[in-house]
Order: sequence, then structure tokens, then C-alpha cells
Amino acid sequence: MIKRIILSLIALALIGAGAFWLLTAPGTLSLADLPDHEPDVEHGQYMFYAGGCASCHATPGSEDKLALGGGLKLASPFGDFYVPNISPDPEDGIGGWSTLDLVNAMVKGVSPDGSHYYPAFPYTSYQRMKLEDVIDLKAFMDTLEPVKSDVPPHDLPFPFNIRRSLGGWKLLNLDGKRFEPDPSLSDQINRGAYLVTGPGHCGECHTPRDALGGLERSKWLTGAPSPEGDGKVPGITAADLDWSADDIAYALETGFTPDYDSLGSSMAAVVRNTSHLTSEDRAAISAYLKSVPGQ
Repeated sequence: MIKRIILSLIALALIGAGAFWLLTAPGTLSLADLPDHEPDVEHGQYMFYAGGCASCHATPGSEDKLALGGGLKLASPFGDFYVPNISPDPEDGIGGWSTLDLVNAMVKGVSPDGSHYYPAFPYTSYQRMKLEDVIDLKAFMDTLEPVKSDVPPHDLPFPFNIRRSLGGWKLLNLDGKRFEPDPSLSDQINRGAYLVTGPGHCGECHTPRDALGGLERSKWLTGAPSPEGDGKVPGITAADLDWSADDIAYALETGFTPDYDSLGSSMAAVVRNTSHLTSEDRAAISAYLKSVPGQ
């Protein structure tokens, strides 16, 4: 009797382990899933600024914000993450990556070796991007100078250091959907929505998270605790931000607020990127933010 119980428990454990392995398997796109698109380097540079890539991936302390050696430490309740090198260096960076590799990293959160990326890399937002924009981004990044660097590994306690478990997290937080314009909204607001929810990944900082680190979509852009545990990231909805659309667009261009102050901390880095956008896109972002009612 005891032997039968033990065998049954072993069988259940094996079944559970097999189910876990299947459910948490990384999902990727294939070459057949990519659009027939000729890469546009100039537009790729524009998407580089729209996505704020240098804000995290530029080598800390470097004056050259296109030196993407990584190494920035991102503290979180789950442990410390270190931003990787994404320069074209073939050994330390992504110089050996194909376009498909970058697409899978950005919209699926999967590395070229088939392992899950931690969502400190905001692929839950990048999944909304047009694949053509990601392809253009890769073309531009390939033109940058390779950078040698030695980025430390993530410092995460158990169980967060088990990457395979991220497959379960993705079942809750990664739906694989591209951005779809809302036909009830104007073209300008839809453009702003795309930039904010996709490449701009504004919700990653300005939206609170649940106990597992997923975005609380019902509280979209209403503000959140600082991921580093010091202070609060403000809400940027119409209910939270008592600025006009012109005020928001001006702040995104210059870094100056309506009360004659200046944006600081991580927003200063954001402005270094949004200042490269067209005035039409900054206006679109502000129009979208004013359309989000908040709470």
C-alpha cells in the first residue's frame, strides 16, 4: 500500500514537472512571421529615440549616449538587474544577432539561446510595436560603434533566479498583441497611444504593479512607487496631471514645466530622447495622455 502511494506521488510529481516545462516554454516568432520590409536606418534612429534605448543601455558615466555598453544597475523588490550591452560588439553585445533575434527579444522576451528575459526589459510594452519599427531599429543599431564591457550577472534571490518560471509570468502578462488603433479616437490620439504604450513604454514606470510584478492595467498611468523603493513615480493621466496638452508637449521638448521648474531624475533622460521626436509626435503623446481619464 505504501509503495503504491509513493509511486503515485512520484507519477504526479513527474506529470506536474512535465506540465510546468510545457507551459513555461519560451514562444518565438519565425522568419515567416516577419513582414516583407526593407530596413530604414533613418527611421530606425527615430525609433531608437522614441524607445529611449540609451537611457538604460548607454554605458554609465559615458558622455557618448550611443555607446551602448550597458552595466546600469536597476534595483527592484525582486533583486538587482544589470542592463546588458546592446552595442554591435560580437562578443559582449548583440553584434552576432539576426533581425529575428532582436524581434524575438523585444516582442517575445526571449534571448537567441531560447531563454526567457526578465521583464526588467520592458517587452510587455515593446510587444505592441510594429515589427517594421523593430526591424528598422535593428538596422540603425547595427551602424553604431561596438563597445567592450563586462556587465555583472543579475543578482536575484531564489526563486526569482529560476528563469524558466518566467514562462508562467508571461502567461499572465504577455499576450503577444500588436497595437491596434481605436477607430473611435482621432489619428493623433492613436499615434500618441502607440508611442506611449509601445516604444515609449511609459506605463512601465507610471503604472503600479501587482505582487508578481505585472502591470495593473486598471490603474494605467496613475502613478506607482519608485522601483528603487525611494519616492513615487507620478501619475500622468488627465486626472493626475493638471497641465494643458501644450504644457506636456513643451515639457517633452525642453524639460521645463509650466511652473518654471525642470524635470529631473529619470525624466531628464526621457526628455533627452523625446526632444528628438517631431513636434507632431510630442503633440500626439500629450493628446493621448489628456485622453486617459485616470482615477
